[in-house]
Amino acid sequence: MATPKRYPLPKRFNAALSDNAYERLRSLNEKYGYGNNYLLTILLENLNDIVDQDALEKAFEEFKAEYGAPATKGMKKNSKNK
Repeated sequence: MATPKRYPLPKRFNAALSDNAYERLRSLNEKYGYGNNYLLTILLENLNDIVDQDALEKAFEEFKAEYGAPATKGMKKNSKNK
């Protein structure tokens, strides 16, 4: 049997998660056997295919209503990884 190819993950960042989000990530890890980085990559790269856009918008609106909008200007591009 051939050795499977590794999917390259060139971007790295630290992420803080709520207890519920981390537990969900661990549950997905147990079910599918992927590490946290791969799970987040799979989810985000396929987001449009796996979520209802109206439900996603509602989740963001509800979060913003309860916790407010972040005080950030968004993600910064790393100039050496363009």
